[in-house]
Amino acid sequence: MTETTLTANAATQVGNPTDTQTALKFITCGSVDDGKSTLIGRLLVDSKAVLQDHLAGVQRQGETDLALLTDGLSAEREQGITIDVAYRYFNTEDRKFIIGDAPGHEQYTRNMVTAASSADAAVVLVDATKLDWQNPALELLVQTRRHSLLCNLLRVPSIVFAVNKLDAVADAALAFTHISDALERFTTAAGITVTAIVPISALKGWNVVDFGHENAGWCGYNGPTLLQLLEKLPVTQSDAGLPFAFPVQWVEKFSSSADTSQGRRVFWGRVATGRVQPGTPVQIFPSGQLATVAQVLDHARRPKDIAAGHSAGIVLDREVDVSRGDWLLAAPEAAATSDDDFDTPAPVAVWPASRELSTTIAWMDDEPLIAGRVYWALHGHRWVKAKVKRIVHRLSINTLEEVDAPQLEPNAIGHVELVFQEPLPATSYARSRVLGALILVDTASHKTSGAVLVN
Repeated sequence: MTETTLTANAATQVGNPTDTQTALKFITCGSVDDGKSTLIGRLLVDSKAVLQDHLAGVQRQGETDLALLTDGLSAEREQGITIDVAYRYFNTEDRKFIIGDAPGHEQYTRNMVTAASSADAAVVLVDATKLDWQNPALELLVQTRRHSLLCNLLRVPSIVFAVNKLDAVADAALAFTHISDALERFTTAAGITVTAIVPISALKGWNVVDFGHENAGWCGYNGPTLLQLLEKLPVTQSDAGLPFAFPVQWVEKFSSSADTSQGRRVFWGRVATGRVQPGTPVQIFPSGQLATVAQVLDHARRPKDIAAGHSAGIVLDREVDVSRGDWLLAAPEAAATSDDDFDTPAPVAVWPASRELSTTIAWMDDEPLIAGRVYWALHGHRWVKAKVKRIVHRLSINTLEEVDAPQLEPNAIGHVELVFQEPLPATSYARSRVLGALILVDTASHKTSGAVLVN
């Protein structure tokens, strides 16, 4: 990879100045022992975000074990692995950050998917010492490919590859070139847009917060450090430009604040898409009743217009049957006028509901997914039974080919057709992260079995 290409990649998707005023939520992911926890520890230490007594608590035989700054579970410290997603907070002079340390083991892929679903960016670590870095045609690790594909499927806006442990190879520049080429081949074939590919040594601190290396242009790279790059990345754009949709999470039946709710029930939740303000016409799903928004309250019960991504309390102009799990949707629009004056145009639903959906599923249960099985599906806050109608194909992690498969094994990704007991107002995940996402839950064990993205 040339220096020009690297510089261009590093500049890709850099946010507007206003974007950097918002905290960036990013995750680190990749294969086992690629240095994810160590990288986060390095970011925290070198950005002066760790207290001295906390730092002293992670000393092992006179050396600082940076990974222990995020591995808080006793099982994680005993085994030296990350099991659950650990979130840490820090800030620089230019920006605030929320970091999620995602586990690399296959059996904890569900935790990684959970973290990626709400992330603004993903830093995928690649361990140079695990690869045949002297080979120009080297192959990436399976888990590196899987996590990259999942981040792309989950619409993580910015994907950064950090080639780690280059301090431990004989020819860091050659290793970085060959690994970068392999990443470019893979991401091009998979249709993944790469923000940047950065050489680092999390253990030594090279090119993480500071350049930290005596040679300028280390590994032929003259772009920003990883932290400098993160400071410029945009946050996830809200769905405020879409029609209004609001999943009801809680119904306040008798408000103690009659001055703000006029004594009516308040429906609380987070606005999924669009914007809500007094006067907004809505339709309740699934009852189909129509109403108008009388008042909108923020989290502190102050009257305020609320946009997508923020919590709101909504008061309607009349009493209608609304329960937890229902949706408040933008009211249907009138259909085009018919040539026949006697025909009354039927209203067109802004968010049409369907009982059958074509989906992409990241399967996370130990039991394989097979056609005919019935699961609980959670869409917003609504539970409904879902039946697996057909497994169309499975995505090969190694070849990226769509292959026929009678079932989806644990950690597989596949195209699956689902049939629901009741219609759902779902749309494609590419259009809306909230309306286009579901989870499948085993009806017997109650374990989260699959992450569902609507096609």
